[in-house]
Amino acid sequence: MSDIPLSPITRLHTGPRMSQAVIHNGIVHLAGQVAAEGQSVAAQTQGCLDQIDTLLAEAGIDKTRILTAQIWLADMADFAEMNAVWDAWVPQGDCPARYAGEARLATPGYRVEIIVVAAQ
Repeated sequence: MSDIPLSPITRLHTGPRMSQAVIHNGIVHLAGQVAAEGQSVAAQTQGCLDQIDTLLAEAGIDKTRILTAQIWLADMADFAEMNAVWDAWVPQGDCPARYAGEARLATPGYRVEIIVVAAQ
């Protein structure tokens, strides 16, 4: 190992498999956020965004600091419903780069998963 000091890593809500947030060199990486199964796409999207707001606040920032957002939908037919909730939440003038795609999520009841990276 080198004598160069390592940058600290802060982990929030660490479990046996993953952390909900990892902060390193002023960058906040959130785990994929999902909401309660069995809800509408709109309700799941809002649940994901509420959790993102909470985790960002714990990191000392808010959604205006989001750099990128990656959104996975179980079915792209739900794109417009998800976007209606996203558009009401995202801070105009501070929108992140965003990607959206379709993927089979961890359980059939999950219809939306959102992953963000933000700057402190």
